[in-house]
Amino acid sequence: MNKPRTGYIRPLDLKHGRVDMSHGSGGRAMAQLIEELFMAAFDNEFLRQQNDQASFQVPPGRMVMATDAHVVSPLFFPGGDIGCLSVHGTINDVAMAGAVPLYLSASFILEEGFPLADLARIVESMARASREAGVPVVTGDTKVVERGKGDGVFITTTGVGVVPEGVNISGDRARPGDAIIVNGPLGDHGVAIMSLRENLSFGTTIQSDTAALHGLVAAMVAAVPDIHALRDPTRGGLATTLNEIARQSGVGMMLRESALPIRAEVRAACEFLGLDPLYSANEGKLIAICRNEDAPALLAAMRAHPLGREAALVGEVIPDDHHFVQMETTFGGKRIVDWLTGEQLPRIC
Repeated sequence: MNKPRTGYIRPLDLKHGRVDMSHGSGGRAMAQLIEELFMAAFDNEFLRQQNDQASFQVPPGRMVMATDAHVVSPLFFPGGDIGCLSVHGTINDVAMAGAVPLYLSASFILEEGFPLADLARIVESMARASREAGVPVVTGDTKVVERGKGDGVFITTTGVGVVPEGVNISGDRARPGDAIIVNGPLGDHGVAIMSLRENLSFGTTIQSDTAALHGLVAAMVAAVPDIHALRDPTRGGLATTLNEIARQSGVGMMLRESALPIRAEVRAACEFLGLDPLYSANEGKLIAICRNEDAPALLAAMRAHPLGREAALVGEVIPDDHHFVQMETTFGGKRIVDWLTGEQLPRIC
């Protein structure tokens, strides 16, 4: 019988293997996990240098950086998983400044005993989302915690990008008279997660809307460089996000209920679950606020893009010293659309 080679380590068993404490020890097992899983999936010139940081050139402009921790439960859901979500979420945070996202970092906290097959599926999803977006993962980190002290996997991603000269998009720039626009139907992600948790069926599978929005934002900025504010309504949904912008800008908002794009199945699911779709999370939607006279051009640019085909003008910015968000109801009355109170949906993104 031939003797095994000195220092030989079996390849990772990505079908049946599980994460153990040695994968976070900083030793040979950790190096193997990084090489055979993370490096293989995210392969690019920066990672191949195998440094503890990434060094890169950036084009002229203002730098933007955003970081986001992802703790969604369940890890896999209709339309996506924690892997692609962790890429899309951070890219979108960078893009909401009107920036061109350039690079990502990724940090993994793994629980002892987590199946390597699930980890590989998540990493492959991240790598695919990164490649499709054209925003590489250039550095990262991995830690392992003891069994029972995590929840499978948590992922933190950080993104950097550059805002082109002449673009100034910020949550404090909304002005009375501005138009409020969304790029499509609201609440899909939150309802997709809750439907899976509760094992509910509504005649059709409700899919998460998770997507990278920087291509849409680039088209919007090209059409209307003076967009006042952009924001992706993730946790807390449209209602909470508009309250944030109203407070930042010192204005009020008036929505029109009849103009809000909400899928019939999402509305039905929210009624069944006792939820309000205005507070339901989104992962592939944005709110744009611009001058009213720029709204037709912005809507046209959005509707010409695959991620903005169902864009709609849903309200306007109004003067209000109390900074309230209100809504004209389909019955002809008005109601306050307040901040989210408590936690409508835990562990949503």
